[in-house]
Amino acid sequence: MQTFTSIEGSHRERVIKGRAGWWYLGAGGVARLTAEHVNADGTLTALARDFLEQSGLTHARDYRTFALTVLTSTACNLGCGYCFQNTAQDSGAGYHPPRIKSARLTSETITDVLAFADRHMAAAGLDRLSILLFGGEPLLNPRGAVELLTRAADRGLRSASMISNGTLLTVPLARKLAAAGLNEVQVTFDGDRGTHDHIRIRRSGGGTFDTIVEAIRRASEATAIRWNLRVNVSHHNHQGIERLIEQLAAAVNPNRCSLYFARVGDVGVGYDNSLGHDRQIPEDFIGWYRAAIRAGFAVPRPGAHKPCQACSFKNGRFGAVVSADGTLASCWETAGRPEWEVGSVTEGYLPEDQTIDRWTSCEDLYQYSDDNAALAGFRDAVDAAVLDELTAVARL
Repeated sequence: MQTFTSIEGSHRERVIKGRAGWWYLGAGGVARLTAEHVNADGTLTALARDFLEQSGLTHARDYRTFALTVLTSTACNLGCGYCFQNTAQDSGAGYHPPRIKSARLTSETITDVLAFADRHMAAAGLDRLSILLFGGEPLLNPRGAVELLTRAADRGLRSASMISNGTLLTVPLARKLAAAGLNEVQVTFDGDRGTHDHIRIRRSGGGTFDTIVEAIRRASEATAIRWNLRVNVSHHNHQGIERLIEQLAAAVNPNRCSLYFARVGDVGVGYDNSLGHDRQIPEDFIGWYRAAIRAGFAVPRPGAHKPCQACSFKNGRFGAVVSADGTLASCWETAGRPEWEVGSVTEGYLPEDQTIDRWTSCEDLYQYSDDNAALAGFRDAVDAAVLDELTAVARL
């Protein structure tokens, strides 16, 4: 595996074995290869390398958009035990884990956030802006979410997305958000209906599955918003994932949704997931992706590892993460935690000697029992199968 550097960040290319050949996943795209393009050790031949370089598949495109993640609220109405914003596990009923300090985005802070974005976009020569609304649960502050998008419209807002638990999204609010530029929402499921309702539970008690799918269904009828459905996978729920796919396909419009599966890891709050990356687990993931594709869902197209625009480039060069109170974090996983702050939107980033131990990337906090080789083998097997399936379906 080679590394191609794009400014400070890096794209890591991959060559993986498919069902009938090989796949090349590079910074500039994906290509299907035959056996004559790959050496016995799995590396590219010189001829294949030259062709891929000339085709532009080995080189990353320059960034044109500043990627801004903003927490509109750090509070959440759910009590999921694995949440990285918990400060510990719940010692009682199981759905009241202690969390990071509550804060809400205000109009004054929005002014400071947009001024911060203006400065960094100008410094990087960027004229486009993308915004990710984040929390806690961002819709605990719907006014702040709508105001931020509305006021960002004249700053080259190219896209806007939101990560939400989906329980608070009403049709009127969906229309307001869509009119302000929101085009995609990510929501999470934790297994089939019964299992999900035991894991993704309200802090006040009660399940959320039916509320979420009904919100997606109604908002899809009223707006053009697309849906990115994330399925968290652990030993608690993996037996019901195939049933979940069937339930989702029957409840929402698959043509408006993408579906992907993610193993939950411990982020330091003591959440136990004994599901490893052994031989059976890749086959499970492959089967779920095949079922999702055949049900009409889109799935993420595998590619090279791409650096995060916020945490892979220091000091907000191409992106930033801002908490609801205007403090800066290197990554969405550490936002809202004072011990991980790296500055503020009014004062800018702290000197590097003060942030060197606070700057973390998206995957740094997740701890798995498997070694890196096992994890890489798992990803390669699943990604190759997904590319094979997408190609097969396209030919039908």
